[in-house]
Amino acid sequence: MPFTFNIATGSSVPIYKQIADQVRLAVANGKLTVETQLPSVRALAEELVVNPNTVARAYTDLAREGFIEARAGKGVFIIPKRKVISREEGWRRLEPLIDGLIGEAAALDFSREELEQAVRKKLSQWKTPPNNKL
Repeated sequence: MPFTFNIATGSSVPIYKQIADQVRLAVANGKLTVETQLPSVRALAEELVVNPNTVARAYTDLAREGFIEARAGKGVFIIPKRKVISREEGWRRLEPLIDGLIGEAAALDFSREELEQAVRKKLSQWKTPPNNKL
């Protein structure tokens, strides 16, 4: 079954970021694997009814992070994860996301235990160990 993108147009998260985040998560939980072909920029833009530049920006970010590569005349593919940023830079980027998650959970009146349980559940779906390549 092909991977389906779900875009929330009313979200405060930009659409290009939603696309990129969904690809990252799908790779992490094994729904997208190495050599899986993604839709072309044009095809995905038409499917999601968004500007092709939006999809192109998501794909550019994913390529820069080492998740995908465009192959001339063939398409866009998931590739084995390349180490593109240092561990320190990774933590610098991850920490505000964790802070945001905790803040959002608190604002929605979830307890610490509920958040821990939800994170554990999501982590149990993570197919690729963080220190291994795809």
